[in-house]
Parts: sequence; C-alpha cells; structure tokens
Amino acid sequence: MLDLIGDIHGHADKLESLLQKLGYKKVSGVYGHPDRKVLFVGDYIDRGPKIRETLQIVKSMTEMGHAIALMGNHEYNAICFHMQNKEGGHIRKHWIKNIIQHYETLKQFQNRQKEYNEYIEWFLTLPLFYEDKNLRAVHACWDEKNITLLKSKLKQNRLTKSLIEQANTTDETLNDAIEQTLKGKELRLPDGLSFSDKDGNIRKDIRYKWWEDPLQMTFQSISVLALDNLPTVQIKASDVKDLSYYREVERPVFFGHYWLKIQPMFYKTNVCCLDYSVAKGGLLVAYRFDDERELDEEKFVTV
Repeated sequence: MLDLIGDIHGHADKLESLLQKLGYKKVSGVYGHPDRKVLFVGDYIDRGPKIRETLQIVKSMTEMGHAIALMGNHEYNAICFHMQNKEGGHIRKHWIKNIIQHYETLKQFQNRQKEYNEYIEWFLTLPLFYEDKNLRAVHACWDEKNITLLKSKLKQNRLTKSLIEQANTTDETLNDAIEQTLKGKELRLPDGLSFSDKDGNIRKDIRYKWWEDPLQMTFQSISVLALDNLPTVQIKASDVKDLSYYREVERPVFFGHYWLKIQPMFYKTNVCCLDYSVAKGGLLVAYRFDDERELDEEKFVTV
C-alpha cells in the first residue's frame, strides 16, 4: 500500500500538510504511517523556499523505512553540477542558466557546504526507477528499452560517479537512457517552429507523451504542454526516432516532471502524472495506491 507523491521542489510546508492529510504522523521527528509507505518520484530541490527542510523530511523517512525516494532530474543535475570532470571543469557546466536553476538550493545551503556535500552523496543512493508486480514508478519516462539497459548497468537501479562520467563522456547510449528516464522524450518541431519554456529558454523540441502511439497523434496533441502554435498535422514514422509507447495492458505507471496545471487526472487508466506545479502556485499531489489495475481519480489527495 503505497502513497505516491509528485515533485516537491522545496515546498516543505505543503509536504507536511499532505503527509498529515494522508494520515502520517511525526514520531521522534520522522513521519510514518502504521500501514502505508510513501514513494517519492523525485525533484526535492530547487525553486522552493524550504529545500533543506524538504530533504530532511524525505531522507529521514527513507532511512526509517517509511518511504522510497527516486532520483529526479534536479537531483541528477545537482550531482553533475557538483562533479568535476577530468579537464578541471564540471560535468554540468556552470553556465548562467544552470546556475539560475540551482540558485535557490545553493543559497539555502550557504555556509553549509559539508551538509550539502552529504546530500549530494545521498542523491547518488537514489534509484532511477522502481517496480514491483503491481506498479512502476519513475521520474519522467518509463521506456522498456531504456529500463532494460539501465538494469544491465546499474546496481540496485542506482548510478555511480563512474557511470555518470561514462555517460557524459564516452557512452552516448547510456547517456540517452539516463536523460530520457529522468527528463522525458523529446520530439523535434518542424523547421521554423519554436517556443519559450517556463524559464524563458527558446526550444525547438517538445516533451511528448511517451505513453501515446505517435502515429495516432499530431504535433499539437502529443505535446505534454499545451502549445498553441504547434501544427495539427498527423505525425509520420519519419518524424519520430522511437515508435514505442506505454500500452494499456501494462502495470500502472506513476511519474512526475511535467508541470501540469489542471486538476489531477489520468491520461490512461494505467498512466498517472503526479506533478501539478507546486513550485508555480499549483498543487502538491499524491495518489493512494492499493494494487488496483485501473486507477481511480477518487484516490488523488492534494494540498
């Protein structure tokens, strides 16, 4: 019996409110439940006002066996921002846009370098995905080909520093599997089209609905974000690198990452996004899972 919780991004107050609403109580400083466990789908840091407090809650719950915490792309980016490469720079370059993304985290750990370093090491212990006989969970994208590759490379679904260095220097296939698992799949827009993302960056690729058959979709309908200027023409096989998608016969899959802005809903009865933009004034969302094959909208819990 798992309670799956979406991206938190440093909003510890909402996290505590949600845990309490779910029936979790704090004992010796750690939230727990007599019958249930939380599965966090990643993105604990950046943007929000209480990043250290969020990490304290999540880490302590995992250490006491009250939660499972997956890695999000923001934790992965923080590791790479922190790790030096052989040339003396960092694996994630310290460009202005990257510094801005991590700014709130760095500011809140000012004069607490040792504590921050310990959290970076903790991020490395976080698995990239979780599955059992009844469900699957990942931060951004469950692609069977990527998951199979990661299972062959990772130990207990966890990255190591050497694997991160390998992915970012010599192993493009591993890098693609990590990037898509943590950041989703992207589709190149037709020539001449672009859009501005939530941080003001101009992009020519859209994050697309990897759970939909692309040959049954248009560029507009397959985009996770609703973008007005996308063409409504049918996607062709030549437009997409990978034609695989998540089918209705598969186990329910849960993920975050996509900054949805509406009330919680399902794309399919076995596909559930839990990220509803808490860091942009939206909702922090949980789903109470009890091994059902078809998900039920009545089981969303929000604050």
